[in-house]
Amino acid sequence: MSTALTLTTGSRPDGTRVLTAVGEIDMSNAASFADALGDAVRADGDPLVVDLTGVEYLDSAGLAALFPHAERIALIAGPLLEPLLTISGLADLTTVKSG
Repeated sequence: MSTALTLTTGSRPDGTRVLTAVGEIDMSNAASFADALGDAVRADGDPLVVDLTGVEYLDSAGLAALFPHAERIALIAGPLLEPLLTISGLADLTTVKSG
């Protein structure tokens, strides 16, 4: 059974692309998350903001989807995920802001 995850891609008024995830990201839906990341990251190098403030759970499969894009994304995370992003080393590779 797949875990509930909603992914929405949009743009801010300044043109910055934003991928918003709401729910849980685990091995049952990490491939969908990785696909959404791959589709949203622009080839021209403009940064993608990944809003994880609505994510209640992120396992190693979800983290693994983020690492290949670390140089081209910025993360917004709530207090639940911030320690995980730091411990995993992802916060050393990309910007992580509190949301």
